[in-house]
Amino acid sequence: MKQFLQIFRLVRPYWVRAFWNVVFNTLSAFFAIFSYSLVAPFLGVLFGTQPVVHEPVPFDLKPSALIHNLYYYLGQIIHAHGKVDALGFIAILVVVMALFKNGFKFLANYYMAPIRAGVEKDLRGLLYRKLLRLPLSYYSDARKGDVLSRITADVKEIELSIVASLEMLFRDPVTIIIYMTYLFAMSYKLTLFVLVLLPLSGWLIGKVARNLRGIAMGGQRRLGGIVTVIEETLSGFRIIKAFNADDAFKDKFDTINRSYYSSMKKVHRRRYLSQPMSEFLATVVMMILMYYGGRMVLTGSSGLSSQAFIAYIVIFSQVIPPAKSLSMAYFNVQKGMASLERINKILDEEEPIRDRPNALPVKEFKDSIEYDHVWFRYEKEDVLKDINLKIQRGSTIALVGESGGGKSTMADLLPRFIEPTKGTVRLDGRDIREYRIEDLRNLMGIVNQQPILFNDTFFNNITMGQEGISYEDVVRVAKIANAHDFIMATEQGYDTPVGEGGNKLSGGQKQRISIARALLKNPPILILDEATSSLDTESEKLVQEAIVKLMKNRTSLVIAHRLSTIKNADEICVLHRGEIVERGTHAELMKKKGYYHRLQQLQSVE
Repeated sequence: MKQFLQIFRLVRPYWVRAFWNVVFNTLSAFFAIFSYSLVAPFLGVLFGTQPVVHEPVPFDLKPSALIHNLYYYLGQIIHAHGKVDALGFIAILVVVMALFKNGFKFLANYYMAPIRAGVEKDLRGLLYRKLLRLPLSYYSDARKGDVLSRITADVKEIELSIVASLEMLFRDPVTIIIYMTYLFAMSYKLTLFVLVLLPLSGWLIGKVARNLRGIAMGGQRRLGGIVTVIEETLSGFRIIKAFNADDAFKDKFDTINRSYYSSMKKVHRRRYLSQPMSEFLATVVMMILMYYGGRMVLTGSSGLSSQAFIAYIVIFSQVIPPAKSLSMAYFNVQKGMASLERINKILDEEEPIRDRPNALPVKEFKDSIEYDHVWFRYEKEDVLKDINLKIQRGSTIALVGESGGGKSTMADLLPRFIEPTKGTVRLDGRDIREYRIEDLRNLMGIVNQQPILFNDTFFNNITMGQEGISYEDVVRVAKIANAHDFIMATEQGYDTPVGEGGNKLSGGQKQRISIARALLKNPPILILDEATSSLDTESEKLVQEAIVKLMKNRTSLVIAHRLSTIKNADEICVLHRGEIVERGTHAELMKKKGYYHRLQQLQSVE
């Protein structure tokens, strides 16, 4: 129930459209009632059993008053023009009523369309904004394909099942209430009998649908697995081909695909069962009603004439379709709830890194950065252990050491991509958690080992997240980053798309675009995470030149794999198993002949 209320909260912004949907559905049902009610006078005129009404009653919206006056005018037409014209009058009246009924039905659906599309849009927007707020640690555990499946397939499933069922909930109960009210006015005895039968059939349908949600949940989870394998195949296609792993990946995909097939087969079978089952139960209810009601008419205990009983049956038959729709809606909602549960696992995910209440603005870096007894634990392992480090404004600090020693973790703490398990990171004497996250990150420029480019133009990749940037400014930073020449060699210059992930560029070119991006931001603090380690010698030289220009007059935290690139750092910190085991300048560390010296010797051999 809580999850269903969640969908209603998403519908709340569209309450005006929902209101008009209900209004027009009500009018559609109202006109449908009178078109079906004309069956009785039609049969009466045709078979000559229509009673003559000599006086009309005052106008009233009560069914009895409207039917009474209809009989009166019908009698007038029969008296003046004969039965054939009376039949023609009824036929025209039915057509007019049908026109109004279907016209209002279209208007109801017209107002439902933006509700369905809007809820899907809003839910996908909620998910995307949540994904942007989640910490980096979430994505180290979550499978990318599963996340993609939730934001695409699961959201669409909710629109197709739960939101589509809202359309029935806005329409069908109103229709049923209007029809049942009219049937009560015709014969309360028969209608009370019907009210006993309908809930019984509804209970049987609900019993079949009860475990549909669990089956659907498994199916959506396996669909996430399929998307993951496809994403891995596309991103690692070169490696798959190089290692002749086609068959291994094909078998992996086929296994998950068969499992998804098995789940969806069960879902569809139960879904398909709902319609024939509800139709069969509706037929059973109808036959019981015809037998029971027919016996009452024959014995004279119903208070209905034979033609009125036929009209009653016709009107009751129109209760069956919306009742069947509601049973189908129940099946659909159960399937959609599985997708909603998967989406809520993301929406309910804890956001440990967020602004504190009354967080302070920070627009400049004045003095120093300090790591004060900082620890960081990932799962059950301490990645950083009691780190103490002070970085003065304008200095360059290099972090070196073996892979997995904690270098990138130290860097990720500074822009609050992750939070320390114990200890404090300070900026100008204040805990960085006291500052607004957006302001804190605006003080920093980051160049990663693997440059991240987006499927957009050179211009938009360099101006990433910044507005009002002139073409001249972009050209200026591109020249400093040694990127201008190869950009201008492309067909459209700065308006040339770089391809998916920058796949049209070499590693060195991608890195120089990343450096131009950082230069344009003009941050006082730089974080360089092994920015040249994956490049060839020529590219490294060009990138290193760009980095030297980038670091000028800035405070830099440099993670280095190639020790030759950080010889001029103001201080070099050597990390080993999460601890700073040595620190000093290049010359000082070489004299100690410790960890740094050994690393230097190993690289010299290489």
